[in-house]
Amino acid sequence: MRSRIPRQAAVGDGLNHAELEGRLTDELASVVGGARRRALRDGDRQIDTAHLLHSLLESDPQVRAAFDPPQIARLLGYLVQRSIGYGLRWQIGVEDSGAGPVAPGVPGWSPVAARAMTEAYERAARRGADRAHGIDLLAAIVAVPASRAVEVLGHAGVDVGATGLRGAGSGGGVEG
Repeated sequence: MRSRIPRQAAVGDGLNHAELEGRLTDELASVVGGARRRALRDGDRQIDTAHLLHSLLESDPQVRAAFDPPQIARLLGYLVQRSIGYGLRWQIGVEDSGAGPVAPGVPGWSPVAARAMTEAYERAARRGADRAHGIDLLAAIVAVPASRAVEVLGHAGVDVGATGLRGAGSGGGVEG
């Protein structure tokens, strides 16, 4: 069965699929695949930051280490409720922070999720790494106050600033 969510670059800077996949660690490729499957299962047309957060929490120990165990339980609870049709619902069709330029023309990705992937790569490059890791993606996601993932974090009582990730895009904070 062919996925309704295209396997295309998650960034708007002209990278093709092969270049994108070459820049993903095995762990982050698994996260993206999980987010894509979750979006399809949820009936969403696009991968959004909440799909990415859910997949990161399930598969990346370094991301889980950024949170206290009770926070992880609450986060996964909200995210599972969303995936089965209960709990948090978003009324808008496309996740868009409205905070400035987004990555246009990225089928299958919300503008915010596409930009988060770009930011994750940029964060890794500033750190001197040639590939982004899950913690890079988490830092990029929490840097957008209006993202769905940040909304989930807020509902779960997570102070994003206390994770040490917000503002970590310049190379500070949690290292991946």
